[in-house]
Amino acid sequence: MVEWTDFERATIQDIFSKMDYEVVGPAALSRCLIVYPWTQRYFGNFGNLYNAAAIMGNPMVAKHGTTILNSLERGVKNMDNIKETYAELSKLHSEKLRVDPDNFKLLSDCLTIVVAAQLGKAFTGEVQAAFQKFMAVVVSSLGRQYY
Repeated sequence: MVEWTDFERATIQDIFSKMDYEVVGPAALSRCLIVYPWTQRYFGNFGNLYNAAAIMGNPMVAKHGTTILNSLERGVKNMDNIKETYAELSKLHSEKLRVDPDNFKLLSDCLTIVVAAQLGKAFTGEVQAAFQKFMAVVVSSLGRQYY
């Protein structure tokens, strides 16, 4: 079990309370698909992902980005039991969708960049450390090896 300080809990809850999921989620997923184009292979049914403009304007990418943040909110609400919170989602992504677990880390990095840009100077080193600790716990919970 992960130990969370009061500062970490408060910081993570504060970050998510300030996020516009319909902006941040699509921006983070779009960034991931653009910067790491091999991640697009999991989204073949999303239509046109041929260039950055197509990805950023794709409504299916936007919807899934929002879905990702709504899922992360479940983790924020269950910080003491993140592994169990994501058990079914982990099984879906590893066994059925066969997503390479490293992709969760890539998406986490892209989300960190988007959140940092939105928070600006408020995204101090301490805030970043708390956010990245949360994301690392989520990523490790989702990143079951399928091979």
